Amino acid sequence: MLEQLNQALDHIESHLDRDIDVAELSRIAMTSEYHLRRLFSALAGMPLSEYIRRRRLTLAAAEVLAGERTLLEVAVRHGYSSGEAFARAFRAVHGVGPGEARRTGAALSAQPRMSFRLVVEGSSSMRYRIVHKDAFHVVGKRARVPLVHEGVNPAIAAFVGGIDQETTARIKSLSDQDPDGIVAVTDDLDPSRAEGTELDYWHGVVTSNQVPDDLDALAVPAGTWAVFENSGPYPQALQYLWRDIFTQWFPSNPYRSRPGPEILRVRPTQDGTRADAALWIPVEPTAS
Repeated sequence: MLEQLNQALDHIESHLDRDIDVAELSRIAMTSEYHLRRLFSALAGMPLSEYIRRRRLTLAAAEVLAGERTLLEVAVRHGYSSGEAFARAFRAVHGVGPGEARRTGAALSAQPRMSFRLVVEGSSSMRYRIVHKDAFHVVGKRARVPLVHEGVNPAIAAFVGGIDQETTARIKSLSDQDPDGIVAVTDDLDPSRAEGTELDYWHGVVTSNQVPDDLDALAVPAGTWAVFENSGPYPQALQYLWRDIFTQWFPSNPYRSRPGPEILRVRPTQDGTRADAALWIPVEPTAS
């Protein structure tokens, strides 16, 4: 799979002066557009769209400093419809506008060209199982919150803390299947998975029971899930698990992620510093 990803990166490099179709990139990478965006973000540490933007503005910066074209010509050459839009994007990456950069020869940032390779450390194994699950509902309370990659998410902590014990107990009583008990469910994430983008967060249970009128419900169709388990410091070990799934497990196994909610069951220790976790990721087999 990494070979195909690197071929997609080659395609990006040869098309930085024109529109880049993500559907074409996913065809080259031999995966879905959904999975390509998620996998790239996990491997590169930034959204695919941001990498393309930074590579374009890296090449544009060289042309700005060379002075052989007008700033508008450079802007149009790199896909910007106006000098103003180009100047805003240029300043966001380089810290100065293109005119100032040309006049002063200011030091600019550069986004190196990426390539991916698999480093096999062999220091630990990843416990997982594949589960085929009938349709079900997630039932509980829902909130729209920002995505936080590391550490405690304050918005989620405040949301869960605001649910009274009676409501939590009533939600928990609806659980009737694996994963059992109260779970954390994330859905409707931005494809970029960028820090600060919003998602739906559910504090609820997986159930086939009838949904009470005063609770929120998410209908989930039948499908295949990869279930990953780990134990360690909370929440760091869990956040590292998600990273390892996309940077190690997916490139080495015949599955890809598919649209759908991700389900997390956590069993913390009494002091809350460690936890046993099971993370359910919706998957589908890759084409053979």
